[in-house]
Amino acid sequence: MRTLLIIVGFILTLSFTSCARRVVVKTPNTTVVRVAPKHHKIVVVKGKRYYYWNGRHYRKTRKGYVFVKV
Repeated sequence: MRTLLIIVGFILTLSFTSCARRVVVKTPNTTVVRVAPKHHKIVVVKGKRYYYWNGRHYRKTRKGYVFVKV
């Protein structure tokens, strides 16, 4: 019984941890990235701050970074 509890506890521990550093959520016309990668660059265009990586520009929002066309 003790071994069973240890195994179940181990499985639950693994299910709560995640190796994902960046989560991408796609809705019909929007791409939201929760965490920007370390190698992103900050670009200012017409006084607005954009974040640039992988050839795309993103704007920071409360839910993460949203892909925009500049």
